Amino acid sequence: MAPHHRRLISNWLFVLCFMLLGMIAIGGVTRLTGSGLSIMDWQPVSGIIPPLSHAEWERLFALYKTIPQYHLQHEGFGLEGFQKIFWAEWIHRFWGRLMGLVLFVPLVWFTIRGMITRKLALRLFLFFILGALQGAIGWFMVASGFRPDSTAVEPVRLVLHLSAALALYLAVLWTAFSIRWPQPQTVPGMPAAHRTKRLVWAALCLICITIIAGGFTAGTHAGFVFNTFPLMDGHLIPQDYARLTPFWLNWVDNKAAIQFDHRLLATLTALTIGCVLLVGLRTRGLGAKAHNALMLLGWAVLIQYALGVTTLLLVVPVWAGAVHQTFAAVLLGVMLYVLHNLRGVSTR
Repeated sequence: MAPHHRRLISNWLFVLCFMLLGMIAIGGVTRLTGSGLSIMDWQPVSGIIPPLSHAEWERLFALYKTIPQYHLQHEGFGLEGFQKIFWAEWIHRFWGRLMGLVLFVPLVWFTIRGMITRKLALRLFLFFILGALQGAIGWFMVASGFRPDSTAVEPVRLVLHLSAALALYLAVLWTAFSIRWPQPQTVPGMPAAHRTKRLVWAALCLICITIIAGGFTAGTHAGFVFNTFPLMDGHLIPQDYARLTPFWLNWVDNKAAIQFDHRLLATLTALTIGCVLLVGLRTRGLGAKAHNALMLLGWAVLIQYALGVTTLLLVVPVWAGAVHQTFAAVLLGVMLYVLHNLRGVSTR
């Protein structure tokens, strides 16, 4: 690929990553406002057109009245209240369709013009297919909220939807990095360099697990149970942490345990990143670019931890919950950038 083509293609993929962050933010708002169940049908193509008449609004509102969420949470809030939650979900779906166009149309153009290799074109077409699959996973998640006595989607399906979005985000971002900076910087085989890379991998895994735990925290509304920090109802570990049997059920169905696990994993992640900085910034052979990436990582984890505590203490307002969820993906992206800068360090 020509250098100017590399810049063009990587910029395009960075725009897609930014749109994915926007999608995660909109998804957070949709979840926190209880808007996800307001659209009762899945129309991948025709659904891009919003209701254009009062009769259509009344039809959609009548459909919404048939599900438990309306009767258990929103009964009597009227057409105007329905429209508010409808628009949040419609924007979420519209943004997904827009991302599909932003990926597919330039991809066809770049392929026809021969600006990308066949291997890269196949990879990017696979991303498009995965994006479409993500839409199907989203509907699979939403459908779980239509069951009797249900007012929200199943936490497991919510975590699946979030995890798939983050996996696509990481794949696109890594591809953008590799196109923009195709040659890794060779790093001498120093023990400290190998130690830094292993710690970065450990921190990356911890971030992913912490985000999954955060998905269960969101899906079960566990963030509303204990709104003090660092103690939980006066205890470091909540008293009813292990009240369910078998024990593993506490990790996905016990709100006290779910919130504690998310707190613990976030703290372990922050401490591990602290070790990454302690070792990596003292390793001169990594180069200035890698050191700058590590400094960016340090600031990112501080911001995310502070956002988490703030969201908890404020009892999960919509804006704080959405920002906290979105910045988790930003932190994950910064960690991926650090790892990309350490490609020249061989693992052993």
